[in-house]
Amino acid sequence: MISTRLSRRTLLRSGVGAAGAAALAATGSTASASPAMFHHGVASGDPLPDAVILWTRVTPSPEATPGSGLGPETTVRWELSRDANFETIDATGTVTASAASDHTVKIDATGLAPATEYHYRFVVGDVVSPTGRTRAAPSPGEPTDHLRFGVVSCSNWEGGYFGAYRHLAARDDLFAILHLGDYLYEYAAGKFPVSGTGPRTHAPANEIVTLADYRIRHGQYKTDSDLQALHATLPWIAVWDDHESANDAYAGGAENHDPATEGDWATRKAASVRAYSEWMPVRMDGTRLYRRLQFGDLAELSMLDLRSYRSEQVRPGAEWRTVDDDTRTITGPEQMAWLTAGLTSSQTKWQLVGNSVMIAPVLFPPLDPHTTGALTELLGVPSNGIPYNADQWDGYPSDRRRLLETITAAGRRNVVFLTGDIHTSWGADIPIDAASYPGAGAVATEFVVPSVTSANIDELLGVPPRTISPALESAIRSTNRHIEYVELDSHGYGVLDVAPEAVQMEWFHLHNPSDPRTGVTRAAGLRVAADSARMEPAPPI
Repeated sequence: MISTRLSRRTLLRSGVGAAGAAALAATGSTASASPAMFHHGVASGDPLPDAVILWTRVTPSPEATPGSGLGPETTVRWELSRDANFETIDATGTVTASAASDHTVKIDATGLAPATEYHYRFVVGDVVSPTGRTRAAPSPGEPTDHLRFGVVSCSNWEGGYFGAYRHLAARDDLFAILHLGDYLYEYAAGKFPVSGTGPRTHAPANEIVTLADYRIRHGQYKTDSDLQALHATLPWIAVWDDHESANDAYAGGAENHDPATEGDWATRKAASVRAYSEWMPVRMDGTRLYRRLQFGDLAELSMLDLRSYRSEQVRPGAEWRTVDDDTRTITGPEQMAWLTAGLTSSQTKWQLVGNSVMIAPVLFPPLDPHTTGALTELLGVPSNGIPYNADQWDGYPSDRRRLLETITAAGRRNVVFLTGDIHTSWGADIPIDAASYPGAGAVATEFVVPSVTSANIDELLGVPPRTISPALESAIRSTNRHIEYVELDSHGYGVLDVAPEAVQMEWFHLHNPSDPRTGVTRAAGLRVAADSARMEPAPPI
C-alpha cells in the first residue's frame, strides 16, 4: 500500500527518538534528537492530494509543561521531504511556538504531489525532532484500486496500555488511521468505571474542566510510546466524541458537567475545543470539526461531529415518547444538509462516514408503528421500540430516517458507516425500519470497532470474559435480525479494506490490554459487496 523506505518495524524497534537520530546521522548533521525538546512526539493528519497537517509540541524550558502557560517563544523550522534522509527538501518553513498555543506547532503543509509518501521533522536550534512519515491522498477522480485504514476508538489511559496502536504501527499495509472519538477521557483519576483496576493514573488527578486541565491531559496521552509511534508512522483522520469534553455531551451541556460546581458549559466546551485543536493533527474551520476527504475515484470520507449540535439525550422512563419528536436532532440542521449533499453528489465508488455513535437500530423489540402505534402510545414507549442506548442515533430516529430516506432516494447503495463509542464490536445492515428487515432490505451498512482500552461489558459487570456476554449477544441478534455480528467483551481495533468491488472490515482483539506487550487475534471479518448494502462473513484479507 505504501512504500517502506523507513520501515515501521524499524521505527518501533528503535523508538521514535532513535528514528529521528538515525535520520540526522544520514545527513551528516551535528544536531541531536532530543526527547526533552520533543517530548510529545510528532504527528500528521487530514491528508489531501496537495496538503497535510504536520504537528509537534516543543518544550523549550523545564517549566514549559503542558498547561503551564510558561516558557519562552521558540522558533521552530519544519521540513518535508520525499527522501527519508532529507537530502532534498520539498517544503520547509518556520513558525513561532509560544505559551499562547501551549507550545504546540501545527502546519498545513501545501504544494504536495498527490499519492506521494513524505517524511517530515522539526528543528529548534541544533535540536531535531523524531522523523515522521505521512502521505498525500490521490487526486479526485484519479483511478484508485485500493485503500486500507486502521480504525480505532475509545482509548482510556487508565483502562490499560495502548497495545492496539502498537499492533497497527507494526503493519506495513495501511494508508491512514481513522480515530472515531474518545481519544482521551475527562474523568478524575480512578473515577471512570473499573479504572481503579488499570495500570495507569490520569493527570491531572482532578476531572478536567479548564483549558489548563485539558492541555495537561492531552499532554499526558501524547507521552505514550505506542501512541507516538503510530502518530509518527501514519497520518490520522480524527473526530471527537464526548469524552474529549465531558460524558454524554450535547449542544447545551453534558451528563458529566455540573454548572453549580464546574461553571458555565460553554466555557468548558470552548476550552476542550481549543485544546483539541492545539493538540490534534486535524484541519478545523474555526470550531467546526466535521469535514470531508476524498481518495481518488474510490472513496469519499465524511467525518461527523455528533456532539456539538445535538439535542439533549432522552432519559429512560417518563421521557421515552419524546424520542419520536421530529424536532430532535443529533447532527443539527446545517451539518445534516452538508452530509446529505455530500453523499448524494459524491462521484466516488464508496461513501464512507466517520460516525462517532452507532446508527444501526438496536431495539427491544423493533416495532412497526403502523401496527403497534396504539400499544406504544398506551405504554408510553417510542414508536419503533425501546432503544438499547438513547445516546446513539436510536435516540434521534427522525434524523436517522431523514438521512436514510435521502440515501435511498438518491439511489446510493455503497454508503458505509464506521463507528466507535460503545467499546464493543458490531457489524450490521442498516434498514430504514428494523421491524421490516430483511423483507424491505437495507440502505447502508455499519462497522463498529471495539475500544482500545475503555471498559466493556464483562469489565462493567465485574465478571470473567465470555461468561454473560454470549447470551446477551444471542438475544441482541435474535431480536434485531439486521445485526450480523456482535462481540461485547474484547478490546482492539479494526482494519478496513476498500476496493472497487467490496469493502471489508477485520476485527482484531487484544489478549490483555493490561499487558504492555499483549498479543492480538483476528476475531472476525465482514464484507459488503458493491451495490448490495448487505454484509456477509469473509475470510482474512
